[in-house]
Amino acid sequence: QAQLVQSGGGLVQPGGSLRLSCAGSGFIFSTFVMNWYRQAPGKERELVATIDTTGRRTDYADSVKGRFTISRNNAKTTVYLQMNSLKPEDTAVYYCNARLRTSELWGQGTQVTVSS
Repeated sequence: QAQLVQSGGGLVQPGGSLRLSCAGSGFIFSTFVMNWYRQAPGKERELVATIDTTGRRTDYADSVKGRFTISRNNAKTTVYLQMNSLKPEDTAVYYCNARLRTSELWGQGTQVTVSS
């Protein structure tokens, strides 16, 4: 059974850092583009970061550029989101996503709250 299991997240003060992890199983992880999305209360889900199958190409939403870093380890079938210089507006539920053509998987979501 293909699945994505997320870990990390929690409560952090403004300016702090967190790392999210997302472990894939039951599918050929290295062939899927991996994404991180987030959804804040009352807002639509937005794409935060994308990484290609090799890990060499990444892309970010303007709101997180220079602060967030997406990476992957295909040997460990895991994708990461390192979040630095966190702001209150980064508060949201974060979801990892795996995509290959019409196939798509979602993680269970993890809450990130940035507050003093």
